[in-house]
Amino acid sequence: MRFCLRFARTLVPALFGLLLLTAPAHAQNQKIKIKGNASYPAAEGFDAAGSDAKAVAIADRAMREMGGYENWKNARYFAWSFFGGQYQIWDKYTGDFHWEKDTLVANYNLNTKQGRVYSRGQDISASPTGQKVLDRMTGIWINNAYWLVMPFKLKDSGVTLTHKGEAKTMDGATADLLQMTFKNVGVTPQNRYELLVNRATGLVEEWAYFANATDAQPGFRRRWNQYTKFGNLLLAADRSDASKPTRLDNIAQVQTLPEGVMSSTTPVAKVK
Repeated sequence: MRFCLRFARTLVPALFGLLLLTAPAHAQNQKIKIKGNASYPAAEGFDAAGSDAKAVAIADRAMREMGGYENWKNARYFAWSFFGGQYQIWDKYTGDFHWEKDTLVANYNLNTKQGRVYSRGQDISASPTGQKVLDRMTGIWINNAYWLVMPFKLKDSGVTLTHKGEAKTMDGATADLLQMTFKNVGVTPQNRYELLVNRATGLVEEWAYFANATDAQPGFRRRWNQYTKFGNLLLAADRSDASKPTRLDNIAQVQTLPEGVMSSTTPVAKVK
């Protein structure tokens, strides 16, 4: 049985927290002075010393505009279709991850790194194909989830966040340019991202990916817009570049699921 899985061109840098029920403020974060008390707690290990106050304030506003830290912290199930025919459901409370592609289904726990793989309902976990899927499952989740929820992760462990001035989005909106770099975290800490945050809305509306922090040109530049409310959060579907429409589909954020969804051995109905 042949196994083939193609990703959109990026490797996500930060293996962000699985449960995300709490995000204690890093002690160094006290060095950054932000007016008011509308900030949200940085994850332990966020590079507060290397980040600047303006960038952190913009990240705080983005979190508020997307629904706020408490709603993000309390949100449980996220479902979405990713490029290449992948559909997945992530339980942010437990780390359970249900993933589907073609005839393959995987039920995996991101904390224990244990799971099972099925093809047409038959357990193939012990086969070479099954083992290949299980070996890649954490990386699949890192990549695919980052494409969905990246703006909620601006103050994650290992992140350095800096303000690089004013910029224009591909659609001509005035934006603040934030730079994300990474220290000793994730599978590709050499990556760099540029985020364009619309000054009028406070939302991330574009991102650019650099495979190496020193690269002059990005590997891609894509929109991050078409925000819609899912549960109590705003999530964006559009990931188009300058010439090709691209989007994430079947996005949902819910607090409960029908019994058996996360352990199903066959593809499930899309979460609404």
